[in-house]
Amino acid sequence: MAATPIRILIADDHPVVRIGLRNMLMADPMMKIVAEAKDGVEALHMVRTLHPDILLLDLAMPKMPGMEALRELTGDNGGTRTIVLTGQVDKRQILEALQLGARGVVLKDAVVAHLSACVRAVMQGQYWLEGRPVQNLVQVLRDLAAQTAPPPRKTFGLTARELEVVALITEGSTNKHIAETFGISEETVKRHLTNIFNKIGVGNRLELALFALNHHLLPPAADA
Repeated sequence: MAATPIRILIADDHPVVRIGLRNMLMADPMMKIVAEAKDGVEALHMVRTLHPDILLLDLAMPKMPGMEALRELTGDNGGTRTIVLTGQVDKRQILEALQLGARGVVLKDAVVAHLSACVRAVMQGQYWLEGRPVQNLVQVLRDLAAQTAPPPRKTFGLTARELEVVALITEGSTNKHIAETFGISEETVKRHLTNIFNKIGVGNRLELALFALNHHLLPPAADA
C-alpha cells in the first residue's frame, strides 16, 4: 500500500516565493501542495476548509500578519501543523511563534537546505529550529526566554531607597513630601540626595530627573 502524500498549504504574499516553494516541494513525490494563500486571512480560511497536514506560514503578510493568523489558529487548526517561514532571526518572534503552537521555524534563505527535512520531522512529531530537529522543546523555550529577557536595569550604584527617592524627584516631589512618604527626616532626604548626586555626577534636581529619564533609571511603574 502506497504511503499517503503530505498535504501542504503555502501562505506567502510573494508569488515568486510561492512558486519556488511549490516547485521545490513537488519534486518530492511524498509532498502535495493542496493550495496557496497570499495573506493571513486566506490562510486561515484554507486551513479551516482544507485541513492540510502542514501550513507553511510566512510571518510578514498583508491583511493579517502570520503571527496573528497563528494566534487565531491556536487550538483550532484541525490537526494542521504550522511551520513558520521568516526572513530573519528574531528570537523574541520565534519564541512567540513556538508558544503559539508553531512546530518548526525555517529561515527563507535556508529553505532549499532545510525545508523538506523540516516538513518530514514535523510530520513525525518533532519540532524544528535552527536547521535541525529539536529534542527538548522545553529547554529551547527556556533558552529563548532567557535570551529575549530585557537586560537588568542599570542602577549606577544607587541603593533601593535612593532609587525610590529618584523616582519621587522625577515626579516633582519636595524634600518634605519625600520625608513624609518614607517616614524619614528631611535631613536624611538631603543626605540621600547628596549621595545620589555624587554617584551619578549631577548637580541639581533637574539634572537628576533628566539623567533618570534618559538612562531608564526608573522602575517600570514610575517610568510609565
